[in-house]
Amino acid sequence: MADSSEQLQLFAADPVGLPEYRIRESTRARHVSLKVHLNGQVEVVVPVGFDQAQVPDLLMRRRDWLWRSRQRLAHQTAGLTDDHFDEKPGQIEVRSRHQTWDVHYQNAPTRTLAMTQSGPQTLLLRGPVDNSAACADLLRQWLSRKARAEFAPWLRELSFVVNLPFNRVSIRGQKTRWASCSSSKNISLNYKLLFLPPELVHYVFVHELCHTVHMNHSKAFWQLVEAKQPNHQRFRDEIRDGWQYVPRWVEE
Repeated sequence: MADSSEQLQLFAADPVGLPEYRIRESTRARHVSLKVHLNGQVEVVVPVGFDQAQVPDLLMRRRDWLWRSRQRLAHQTAGLTDDHFDEKPGQIEVRSRHQTWDVHYQNAPTRTLAMTQSGPQTLLLRGPVDNSAACADLLRQWLSRKARAEFAPWLRELSFVVNLPFNRVSIRGQKTRWASCSSSKNISLNYKLLFLPPELVHYVFVHELCHTVHMNHSKAFWQLVEAKQPNHQRFRDEIRDGWQYVPRWVEE
């Protein structure tokens, strides 16, 4: 006999329509991909020249996944503090180096926004500071410089210790990757790594250095990672939630 009593559902029934979305054309994309951001926004990345009229049909086929992904993110972000979503941060927590930087804002009748280090681990933004997007952009530039100063020598020292040489290091602000390694042994690091605990950054560095030997995620690759960082699985698991350390304003 069927139970006619009401049940408390873990997830509400999926809405019939599609969530709002935006389309981004990418020269690097080879196929259409979907991403759900922390704020629930859906981004559709398409190759150059792709017929964007096809996007609604593609999204309808993934409708259930989209709504459940948004619900899952809503549950995950519920525990984040309010300052995680600040448009203009009052502090920058550089966990990778055990530093906390204070950020001050000073309105000034100038057209150009400027930033200076006004004290030990203190940044001052001066100018039209009401422009949150411009402030975030200037702070991201600072993150890029900070990451190069901190990570380049760290990576080279680790490369020597584990005996895995690489060619060049670059700093970027990738949306979906913490780092990458090319077949030419050039390593690209995401400045968002600054927000991660040092042990997770160390794991990312070891991971990419191992790619200088194996340009894949084969069994041999993971054996090398384990040899260079025993019990690496712990960090591999933890970094899946590493995005929670990165404040919302850092995302472009």
